Amino acid sequence: MLNDRSQILLKTLVERYIAEGQPVGSKALQHFSGLDISSATIRNTMVDLEALGFVASPHTSAGRIPTVLGYRLFVDSLLTVQTLDSPTLSELQLPVDSPQRSVTAASQILSQLTQFAGLVQSPKRHDLLLKQIEFMQLSERRVLLILVTSDGDVQNRILQTERIYSASELTEAAHFLNEYCSGKTLAALSHIVQKELVSLKSDIVSLMNAAVAVGAELSNRSDSVVIAGEHQLLGVGDLSSNVARMRQLFALFEQKTALLQLLDLGNHADGIKIYIGGESGLAPLDECSVITAPYRVNGEIVGTLGVIGPTRMDYERVIPIVDITAQLLSTALSL
Repeated sequence: MLNDRSQILLKTLVERYIAEGQPVGSKALQHFSGLDISSATIRNTMVDLEALGFVASPHTSAGRIPTVLGYRLFVDSLLTVQTLDSPTLSELQLPVDSPQRSVTAASQILSQLTQFAGLVQSPKRHDLLLKQIEFMQLSERRVLLILVTSDGDVQNRILQTERIYSASELTEAAHFLNEYCSGKTLAALSHIVQKELVSLKSDIVSLMNAAVAVGAELSNRSDSVVIAGEHQLLGVGDLSSNVARMRQLFALFEQKTALLQLLDLGNHADGIKIYIGGESGLAPLDECSVITAPYRVNGEIVGTLGVIGPTRMDYERVIPIVDITAQLLSTALSL
């Protein structure tokens, strides 16, 4: 879409704006780009880039700043990711004696190295065991599923059924699950039920499948996110100057549900995922960027970690920090 000269000038503009936080003029671009072109040519190129939506002109300056679209092109095609220096890498260690300690330490590392907010989604609990299941009739076509896990957690789900079930059928369904599945992981419910379906009456199979679906939901869910360094964002001028936005941001950190939903998207990514400004779909993050990466236990993705900072962040440095921390946490949790 852009010729080589336009790409070099856009890359230079983004890099200078990230470094200095001020609109970038044609003289600075001429000096730092390494291109042997006139200021007039640079100004004409900037007009073209602005028309395409990659840069914008603040009213107070003749210089230009990158837009979300400009940042997106930069991170997708133009940046050169840095490698962390050896002293930094040698300091990156996570405890391996406790998953929770590993997760907490990972969030702290992310915050300390980036000076932004570090967050780690707690691992999904694929090893959660089933203790007991009950079905209770609420109305003709509404059944309450009660599922108790080995750690004492009680989960209730209301099932909308296609037919009316008798009390004896509900008892039979619960008896089957308690007999064959109690003490087994929630993730294993589907395999167990499918194996034993031949011994079941077909008219209670739908109840079995409903219980399996709830078990799969619970085993694939993370209920918490560990956040470190939220206060670091108070020192970021691009964010702290907007008091109302900072309040929204800290409310987001406190409530956490929306953050968990955002991190869940990272569980389906092959690697680094970057949300710039409004791309996250969360209004409090409109002036922020979120960089995430999934982490694994024995090769299976169980959660996502990341960093929240201003859109004017050093992507070239932050991306490898997030990537390496995800690798470290994967190793710590797999030992």
